[in-house]
Amino acid sequence: MIMTNSFHIEKMRQNAESIFHAGVRAVEPYSAVLRFCRREENILQIGNRSYDVTNFENIYVLGGGKAGAAMAGALEALIGDRITKGLVTVKYGHLAPTKKVVLLEAGHPIPDLQGQQSASATMDLARKAGENDLVICLISGGASALLSLPAEGLSLAEKQETIKVLLACGATIHEINTIRKHISMIKGGRLAQAAFPATVVTLLLSDVVGDDPAVIGSGPTIPDGSTFAECMEILSKYDLSGRLPGKVVQFLGSGASGNNPETPKSDSPVFENNFHLIVGSNMGAILAAREAAMALGYTPVILSSMIEGETRHVAAVHVAIAKEVRRSGHPAAPPACILSGGETTVTISGQGKGGRNQEFGLAAAIHLAGEQGMVVLSAGTDGTDGPTDAAGAIVDPHTIIRAAEAGMDPGLYLRNNDAYPFLERTGDLFKTGPTNTNVMDLRIMLIV
Repeated sequence: MIMTNSFHIEKMRQNAESIFHAGVRAVEPYSAVLRFCRREENILQIGNRSYDVTNFENIYVLGGGKAGAAMAGALEALIGDRITKGLVTVKYGHLAPTKKVVLLEAGHPIPDLQGQQSASATMDLARKAGENDLVICLISGGASALLSLPAEGLSLAEKQETIKVLLACGATIHEINTIRKHISMIKGGRLAQAAFPATVVTLLLSDVVGDDPAVIGSGPTIPDGSTFAECMEILSKYDLSGRLPGKVVQFLGSGASGNNPETPKSDSPVFENNFHLIVGSNMGAILAAREAAMALGYTPVILSSMIEGETRHVAAVHVAIAKEVRRSGHPAAPPACILSGGETTVTISGQGKGGRNQEFGLAAAIHLAGEQGMVVLSAGTDGTDGPTDAAGAIVDPHTIIRAAEAGMDPGLYLRNNDAYPFLERTGDLFKTGPTNTNVMDLRIMLIV
């Protein structure tokens, strides 16, 4: 049995970090691409599809996302001699060596001018593709912000304000990306539209609940099943009409009335020579974390890779499960490791600093008060959480004790969405630096 004194709590914290890193390694994008793609002489095998690279006059590599650099590197290792030109947009600092594929850096989660310029250049390159060309698109988490090309009549500033409001209102990523697709010239299948009639293959590293390819990176090469009418329903659901820029609301309303062209749908000829493949997902990270937990002597239990909801409420439920493990041995007897993934949301009402994983950690710490033998880690697999340098948080029952010694009221910090300074003072921020991958969040609870 793993002991529960302070020394072993520290060991448990180390174990939680090791389990997290094992999960991230399993979705490292370079290896993920090479697991699904291989080349034998001139035949490029992508999933169950085969492409003779000599049949194409040009091969273009396009895309965006936090994992884009490593994905591009893997593709270069396979067909670097055949790539005509490539352009992939990544988040600032998420770089890796490439030879044929040009990497451009841009802002995330709020789009910036660099992202707009790189999205425009990406569309220009896609339009060069002809009927005898192959376009390979690399999409990973972050692409929605990194490839930002506002629809005609909308400005970058209006799109930036729209994203800020959407990220703060509690909307799900599916809802956010529905609106993103309809105020964009590149998302929702429009990149595939620009590349038509070329053959288009998209490799996806999923950062969305359910792994819906149309939502990953807002689906620039995927048929879009959402509509302007749904956008208006989302605005109504979160009472956003008076909070978004007037031109954006007007544009969406005009689209719902049939005055703006819809995103291309599945019956469009644009998608006749279009294939996509998911090469990495949240469940892949969770399964690897499960193996690491078993190797460390814990009995692992996977809750779900599709956890959504308000972060602080999800944290309360997770800690309740941890308490059940310790009291009754269900759903597993200690020492146990409870694993979950997905992407929660934070409805921002305060003026503090943090991210959904830090808020999860702060809320969990409050519910851990008075307990023993528990460690909770919640972090983004991309190594960043909100607009901060932390990946998330790692807390235990001593977190609230350290807060009390520092004279901090955890409830006050939670109400102000101010998890970062709280966790910084208690020593519970979890920092990894950029991981160059992104498959949403990974939560690890160790109970002894």
